[in-house]
Amino acid sequence: MTDVADGIGLEDTRALEERYLMRTYKRAPVDFVRGEGPLLWDADGKRYLDFLTGISVCSVGHCHPEVVKAVRDQAHRLMHVSNLFYTEPMAQLAQRLSESSLGGRVFFSNSGTEAIECAIKVARKHAHQRGIAEPEIVSFEGDFHGRSYGALSATPGLAKNEALGPMLSGFRSVPHNDAAALREAVGENTAAVLIEPIQGEAGVYVTSEEALKAARDACDEVGALLILDEIQTGVGRTGSLWAYEQTPVRPDVLTSAKALGGGVPIGACVTAPSCADVLEPGDHGSTFAGGPVATAAALAVLDVVDDPVLLRHVRELGAYLCEKLNGLEGVRETRGRGLMVGVGLEEGIDAAAIAADLLERGLVVNVPRPDTLRLLPPLVIDSDHVDHAVGLIGEALLGFSAG
Repeated sequence: MTDVADGIGLEDTRALEERYLMRTYKRAPVDFVRGEGPLLWDADGKRYLDFLTGISVCSVGHCHPEVVKAVRDQAHRLMHVSNLFYTEPMAQLAQRLSESSLGGRVFFSNSGTEAIECAIKVARKHAHQRGIAEPEIVSFEGDFHGRSYGALSATPGLAKNEALGPMLSGFRSVPHNDAAALREAVGENTAAVLIEPIQGEAGVYVTSEEALKAARDACDEVGALLILDEIQTGVGRTGSLWAYEQTPVRPDVLTSAKALGGGVPIGACVTAPSCADVLEPGDHGSTFAGGPVATAAALAVLDVVDDPVLLRHVRELGAYLCEKLNGLEGVRETRGRGLMVGVGLEEGIDAAAIAADLLERGLVVNVPRPDTLRLLPPLVIDSDHVDHAVGLIGEALLGFSAG
């Protein structure tokens, strides 16, 4: 019997993947076997500082003791009964999410993509109730909303892949932050405007206040819904529980996932009271969504994150991180908010090469575009972690210049 805690080794793991996994991901040459707080260890015992956290998932750090305890305790009591019955953690989490955001109702899912699918259903049915026969959803170019066909159709960059077509009809996009184009695109057939308050996969680009106000005003004028995709920005990532709280607008619907479960898969679609009752029994469902273990984990995550002291720490440390990064040779700019940071590199510097070098040095980062590093560290890091990470990035950039 293999000792899973120690791992079977990178080469054996690679061999299994080569034979049995579909080739939908290009993986870095590391086999992680253990995590604690902001740290990861690979199968060879090498330690890494994680400034990606599973793409903003493990925001309270790896294996946070309170999350682990919540999962362990709930798994001992009850793991699954389906949504045909009541479970206390699900009801409690719905209350917590509603009261901390829009005040309406919640649909639980297993992922961010599924949360987006729910939001699309809410928008389309809401539009049909207003007499719109062919509802449209408007999004920004550069947005990323998921990979199922509804979410994919609302993700302009990926929807261009003709080999996966045809996409669903009723979706259109305009250039990011083009308030005038957005206003022009919203019309009598618009069901919703669906946008990210900060575009993550595109390279961490903040949606401007002007564009957000234009979206809100345009939706109000025609009776459409404003949906904010907070799958990456939510649950404290930007220094407030929800990113919209630092903007001048309030959405009608928001979606959450990633950090919500602290590493356990869970997503949520949250509505305002005005559209809380659009979906009725039979309109939507999910076998596993909102299960006791996942919702117990999410409650534990919110106990950690929904804390003014921690959220202030995220804002202050994010500013400190950007200040340090902006002082490095080879860094052109930093973008983002809180601990969601895009590092724009000077022309000629290959971000992928820098990220690979950083992985060798023991720092995990991500490359959303050829000239950008994306940093999504745990919200519980301190200034020493920032100094260490910035030092490694500086060394990698100097090494690239020297090479």
